[in-house]
Amino acid sequence: MRICHAIIDGDERFCVSRDNKLYNIINDIDEIKSNFFSMNLNVDYDKEIEYKNIKYMIPVPYIRSVRDFYSFEDHVKNSRRNRGLDMVKEWYEFPVFYFSCTPNIYPDGAVIPYPRKSRKFDFEMEVAAVIGKKTKNCHGIECLSAVHGFMIMNDWSLRDIQAKEMAVGLGPAKGKDYATSFGRYYVTSDEIIKDGRIDIDMSVYINGKIYSSGNISKIYWPFESMIERASEDVELLPGDVIGSGTFSNGCLLESGSNHWLKPGDVIRMSSYRLGDLENTIGD
Repeated sequence: MRICHAIIDGDERFCVSRDNKLYNIINDIDEIKSNFFSMNLNVDYDKEIEYKNIKYMIPVPYIRSVRDFYSFEDHVKNSRRNRGLDMVKEWYEFPVFYFSCTPNIYPDGAVIPYPRKSRKFDFEMEVAAVIGKKTKNCHGIECLSAVHGFMIMNDWSLRDIQAKEMAVGLGPAKGKDYATSFGRYYVTSDEIIKDGRIDIDMSVYINGKIYSSGNISKIYWPFESMIERASEDVELLPGDVIGSGTFSNGCLLESGSNHWLKPGDVIRMSSYRLGDLENTIGD
């Protein structure tokens, strides 16, 4: 099921997208917001939603936390090489993550303010898995049973600030909590996870021109490893987000070109399975 949450001609709705058409989820909207991860959603497929204006919101009703991992080997190697750093052996021992700032979350179509104190503003093309049930100390492939669905994720990054923070030996902090965007659609795990495998394509465009493409299959630490690590001695709860980390070449930092985002730039991430996420950089 491909779910969206939007203001449609002035009315807030949860909908399902099928064949480029929208259909209304007829459950009570307050019930959806309270029990999204545990309830059965009823869809009126007999009547397509016709509309003049639509404003997309975050497709899930709430996000408790965001743990963003660092799981693509090529991304790590390229990013460190461009900063004059070698790989560290500890990266191969366990998947690492940081906590992002949940109040600074933006939906598809939102304008992302240009940062006041950074001149190395970057995007990161990622996939987010959303936990749908309580889980603690899970192991291996069983951890995937805790995933309710997936979204596109853009982890906006302030590279100059991030570099200074990381030099201190703690962080990232202000270099990474500036903004996070999530895609237009939320796709339930039954459409994504097949026989324990996840196949998600992704592409990112800058001002309409393709910048890079990739597939989640190239990941070094798969989602089950990330969730296993996150759940060690900690209970994960519905609404917790697990970010995949950046796809290889899914950001400007890896290019080493010293080209960064500027006001007016439009970043669009697109996936056949997950839909689109587009944001414009504001002033």
